[in-house]
Amino acid sequence: MSKLGDLGAKLYRGEVGYDFVGKRFVWYGVSILITITAVVALAVQGLNMGIEFKGGAVFTTPKTAVSVARATEDAAKASGHDATVQELGTGGLRIQISGLDTDAAAGVKKQLATDLKVAEADINADLVGPSWGDQIANKAWTGLAVFMVLVVIYLAIAFEWRMAVAALIALVHDLTITVGVYALVGFEVTPGTVIGLLTILGYSLYDTVVVFDGLKEGSKDITKQTRYTFSEIANRSINGTLVRSINTTVVALLPVGALLFIGGGFLGAGMLNDISLSLFVGLAAGAYSSIFIATPLVVDLKEREPAMKALKKRVLAKRAAAAAKGESPDGEDYADDDAPQVVAQGRSGRRR
Repeated sequence: MSKLGDLGAKLYRGEVGYDFVGKRFVWYGVSILITITAVVALAVQGLNMGIEFKGGAVFTTPKTAVSVARATEDAAKASGHDATVQELGTGGLRIQISGLDTDAAAGVKKQLATDLKVAEADINADLVGPSWGDQIANKAWTGLAVFMVLVVIYLAIAFEWRMAVAALIALVHDLTITVGVYALVGFEVTPGTVIGLLTILGYSLYDTVVVFDGLKEGSKDITKQTRYTFSEIANRSINGTLVRSINTTVVALLPVGALLFIGGGFLGAGMLNDISLSLFVGLAAGAYSSIFIATPLVVDLKEREPAMKALKKRVLAKRAAAAAKGESPDGEDYADDDAPQVVAQGRSGRRR
């Protein structure tokens, strides 16, 4: 067995583990700091909205010897607006200019043909109205709202309302961080970005539900024993799925990272950045929130219940009594059939 697999087996059996829940306020602080940074960046710098949302024109030229820097200067001079120029694999250029209407676009196209020394007929011009971008944004917000409502309803039915609230907070956390990163790096927000943002919600929710499933099974009939508190069972659930979460996240990040760093960065295919950055940041944030945010929040909400408070007192009292006698507090509760079976992966159906 590999070292990682051996570690996963030990985590699953509870032989080793990290106290994620016990140190939850540290992770809360880290998340709050990151979220504040994201919100400040969003408020100060704002988002670099693409032409699909602002309206304008996109000119695609045939192969030309003019450099990107020179084309950017010529396009800005011809249109009176800031221009974004990308070199295509064909040797041509993609020139994006915001705020152009139909009449102005015709004049800019003619001037670009002269400056770039290409035939005007060979330049393809696509005009985008701002209303189209508004429609996309409105539909995206509608889809996001419907998704959130359905997720909360499902989790409240399948698990309980506390888990639904924790999962919702984790999703908002992931979206805020992703949007904040876009504001910090200044990447353009396009329909591809919106698709990426909606896609990461499913990834973020997946790991969270896996841990919740294990927690649900592990906390069944929890008040009938005095060996573990609720927070300890929650921590065992996180540790039991830790290696699985790491593996699935790394496997998902590898192709997305290739698109972002190699395709968008090294090869210069800037349009790949639209969706790959949102996926990369969102996947990483989703893995973080499922481990460090969602389940600890459930613990905070659950341990406010009188039954969980009473259980914690009984567990601590039993341990104190055993320590005073020099005995181990373990071994008597889990010998009976009424004790809860702590499992790491509820979906597998295996119990210990």
